[in-house]
Amino acid sequence: MKKLINEPEDVVDEMLDGMVAAYPDQLRRLDDAEVLVRKNAPIDGKVGIVSGGGSGHEPTHGGYIGEGMLDGAAAGEVFTSPTADQLESMIEACDGGEGVLCVVKNYEGDVMNFDTAAEMAEMQDIEVSQVVVNDDVAVQDSLYTTGRRGVAGTILVHKVAGAKAAEGADLDEVTRVAEKVVDNVGTMGMALTSCITPDKGEPTFDLGEDEIELGIGIHGEPGTERTEKASADEIAEHLTEQVLEDLELDDGQEVLTIVNGMGGTPLMELFVVNNRLQELMDEHGLETWDAWVGDYMTSLDMEGASITVCALDDELEELLSAPADTPGLTVTE
Repeated sequence: MKKLINEPEDVVDEMLDGMVAAYPDQLRRLDDAEVLVRKNAPIDGKVGIVSGGGSGHEPTHGGYIGEGMLDGAAAGEVFTSPTADQLESMIEACDGGEGVLCVVKNYEGDVMNFDTAAEMAEMQDIEVSQVVVNDDVAVQDSLYTTGRRGVAGTILVHKVAGAKAAEGADLDEVTRVAEKVVDNVGTMGMALTSCITPDKGEPTFDLGEDEIELGIGIHGEPGTERTEKASADEIAEHLTEQVLEDLELDDGQEVLTIVNGMGGTPLMELFVVNNRLQELMDEHGLETWDAWVGDYMTSLDMEGASITVCALDDELEELLSAPADTPGLTVTE
């Protein structure tokens, strides 16, 4: 295994300090915790937006801290949920007096620890709301999940909820728009290779040179189907058709699409996938309002991609267009 690390047990700690060193005007780290928050958190009079999960998915989640998106993000060990104590500290640090929305990916450890943290925060008289993102159409239940997994569609929840909070909306309204995204987004991913975790130093699953895995998760979980390698167009068609079958969109519906890299895929290849994806949108009578291509939610060094489609209305388009200034995503007016 060749990785740019020191000791495997220090990776998360050193990563967080490195992020703060890179963005000292935007981020600060809570003492004795694997938690990053906005430099000026808490922001009085604004609903706090927080998220978190296991490390290894960067820029998720700490990369989305900043104006118009998250106020805080907790980083567990690689592919491991943050502790309830860490999450409660984050919630408290991001409460500006108007409550805090927790955006939770649907994995059992994340859901359980966020639930416990919310109860702890409420004992400190902090109002807490939660939305659970479950956009992965590939599986209903999995190794780590009851129900569908939360994957790249989570970034759109961060963006919409963060924009609504920046407008000064109350916690109920911020929660409402976050839930609207969850109800209208679908994602499916695939892998050309497994990922390699720093502590184990070996692939999380075996995949032959002529094989690909469809329906993978973001923690190195095997997918739902293993097939012979296929062209970029064939892969784009399979993933997109599964997502659109789930969403059941009407002709003329405006959508936002994401071609998301899993961490080890060249941008060139992601754009090739996007080329076919946009052709498919036309063939299905859908109107692409915006198309994102890049690494938004990764799985360490996995080679592969996911495709996300989100149905939009005027409200969601306005919130997605609102300014955001974070290390991982910038939107200008």
